[in-house]
Amino acid sequence: MTKDLARNFYEVQRTQWQKSLLLFLILVVFYFLAVGFVVFIFLAGLGLFVPIESFPLLTNFRTLMWISFGLALLIAVFHFYDARRFGAAFIRKRLQAQPPAREDRYHLQFANTVEEMRIASGLPKVNAYIIPAYAINSMALIESDKTPSIIVTEGLLADFTRDELIAVIAHELAHIIRGDTFYVMLVCSLASFFEKLRQAAEPEKHTLTLKTRPGQEYRGGQILLFLGASLSGLFMHLLSTLISREREILADAAAVEFSRNPGALARAIYKAHVKNSFVGDFNLTYSPLFIVAPESKGESDSLLSRIFNSHPPLMKRIKLLADMIPAPPAKIIQDVLQIQRQRDQARETLPSHSEIRPQNVSAVEPAADIDSEEGKIWSVCNSKGKWEGPFNLEEVLTLQFFTPKLRTKNLQENITAQAHEFPQIRTGLRDLYSLKPLNPARHNRCPRCRNPLTDNFYEGVGLKVCSKCGGKLIDSGVIDRIITRKEVAFSENLQKKAQDFKDNFMWNPIHTMKMDMKNSTPIFCPNCGHKMLPRPYNYHYVVPVDKCLSCHKIWFDRDELEVLQILIEER
Repeated sequence: MTKDLARNFYEVQRTQWQKSLLLFLILVVFYFLAVGFVVFIFLAGLGLFVPIESFPLLTNFRTLMWISFGLALLIAVFHFYDARRFGAAFIRKRLQAQPPAREDRYHLQFANTVEEMRIASGLPKVNAYIIPAYAINSMALIESDKTPSIIVTEGLLADFTRDELIAVIAHELAHIIRGDTFYVMLVCSLASFFEKLRQAAEPEKHTLTLKTRPGQEYRGGQILLFLGASLSGLFMHLLSTLISREREILADAAAVEFSRNPGALARAIYKAHVKNSFVGDFNLTYSPLFIVAPESKGESDSLLSRIFNSHPPLMKRIKLLADMIPAPPAKIIQDVLQIQRQRDQARETLPSHSEIRPQNVSAVEPAADIDSEEGKIWSVCNSKGKWEGPFNLEEVLTLQFFTPKLRTKNLQENITAQAHEFPQIRTGLRDLYSLKPLNPARHNRCPRCRNPLTDNFYEGVGLKVCSKCGGKLIDSGVIDRIITRKEVAFSENLQKKAQDFKDNFMWNPIHTMKMDMKNSTPIFCPNCGHKMLPRPYNYHYVVPVDKCLSCHKIWFDRDELEVLQILIEER
């Protein structure tokens, strides 16, 4: 059976490629009419100033037709080639989709599930990608080498059960095997070309006023190009909508044949529609590619919706899947709520670090063997001509005003020269640029108490933890995964701490941050040795954390990560 599926897949792809030639002909006709219209406008405008008879070439109708056809063919070939060759790569780049991280438990489960479903479908290879977004959505693409790809969001991995994940992957594989993905992606990629033109030609808001000052340049003169690109993009969007609307229902039915679980697919579609399917600042021209349209709120089955919406209404899809169980659609919604309650009850309550080790609530003194005065043999001359110091090597290299030509003094040898003339500083700079620790004694040690850091997992994500003070060292690129997932609940002590932080800090973050920066002791990254800087986590949640701008690690002091999670979940 798998051999038949694989053979059918390639046969379908060849059939879709042949059908795409019809799309290419439509594109040629479209550009032929567009070029002809532009030529007509050009000749009409030229005739207002000079007699057309002066240009015999322009009065030959057949010649103009051949010129228009040649230009249309060239533009269509370029447009078609660009969409087919770079369409999938452009979409993945725009979505910031990345391959699964094998050290992440959620990612590993997704990659293994894709591989299992690939084997069941008989396909030789299927790529897996993950979008770092809180939204719940998925899509499928066909790469330029004809390899299919399945893409899901972090929110989907965090919220879906295993059977729901299998159902979604089966849905995307159904699109791939049926040939929907190839054709829809090609049409969407063609439509994105016009969307790029429209955005480039869109007049800025401050240029749309009718009254302009004398001599002021009006930057809205591209209005014709803007309107043309908008109409062209609308045409291609309608084309992609018409060819994808009913294919979603057929793909749902085919996915049930793969997964044998219509209830799981119905729950997945309902979750994606109701919770959050929007994937961020992304061109809605690509909506037909997703399992649920990113703008899917408030869908109806009216005539206007049938024309402009890329997906059938939610309840229509739910009812069709519920009839396969059989069960009423209300049962699907009840199951979603029940599973959510069960997951909330299964969350393990996480205590604060002070509840685990109350004897370590006070600040931990740094180890004397690392923070001793040994090694502080350097003094530097600042911009005002005053000498500062003594410093150790890593403190010198992380000074804000440090340059290789900075006047530096070795106090031990009583030698003054430019910084780059000292071999110790040159070696330190090479280690700094190659992300090697300047002080091996600090490497993989807590920057607060110097306790060795241990590898651990938190909500499926690998990190380093200090067992003494409770600090955590995390890669900045994986924190959103922790925020999205909800494996743990939080004790009353942590919730009170988050509320106190919200009341005392978030109402006046700038003032408090300045005080914190003034009183806090500088720390160095346990991974690369660079000086870490106190910064807010982001502009929505101004929880102060220490960030390494070199290797992109973030240090959370005790309970800071948990406080951040509580604040985001409450919002």
